[in-house]
Amino acid sequence: MNGIDAETLRGSIPHGTLLVVSAPSGAGKTSLSRALLSLFPDLRQSVSFTTRSPRAKEKEGVDYYFIAGREFDEMVRQGDLAEWAVVHGNRYGTSKATLDAALRQGQDILLDIDCQGAAQLKESCRQGVFIFILPPSLEELKKRLEKRNTDAAADVEIRLQNARREIAAASWYDYIVINDDFGRALEELKSIVLSERCRAARRFGFVKKFFPGAD
Repeated sequence: MNGIDAETLRGSIPHGTLLVVSAPSGAGKTSLSRALLSLFPDLRQSVSFTTRSPRAKEKEGVDYYFIAGREFDEMVRQGDLAEWAVVHGNRYGTSKATLDAALRQGQDILLDIDCQGAAQLKESCRQGVFIFILPPSLEELKKRLEKRNTDAAADVEIRLQNARREIAAASWYDYIVINDDFGRALEELKSIVLSERCRAARRFGFVKKFFPGAD
């Protein structure tokens, strides 16, 4: 522990952090993600591709890239997706090229995806930070889904069934945030981002300033 060797400093390359956020439908993942992005203007949201139709107020290229099933199939066939999954009967996926380019440039990325896609990235992305948003209870989750008024009663029940399966996956995430109070949950997410940005591996670029001969 006598210091950092020059070879380590020469090999340290700035690299962005991938923040992967998952949650059951209705847990508040989208609202929390948007609020987090407003706190960190330099944090970029990755926009996923989906085969489902846009909902009210959703915008192309902002919320999702809405594409036809045949286009999605072609992206899968070409290996263009870093992850993809079928969720509630629709397909969602993340562009591999866009993700890789942003991370290589040192850009921190926020990725709002389901547990299936997150599990795929867990296997392939060493720098990923995985965060699960939990509702305070299934009863509260049901109330939130019903209040949203975007799904039929049968669809709400399907989402609740899926929620039980998704919550079981929370144990392998790096962090769990309970969204019983929005302000407190957002503060916890903010703390996670700040902590990850202070990791030694992320600060090697600054350390190198003290060792000019290592460049």
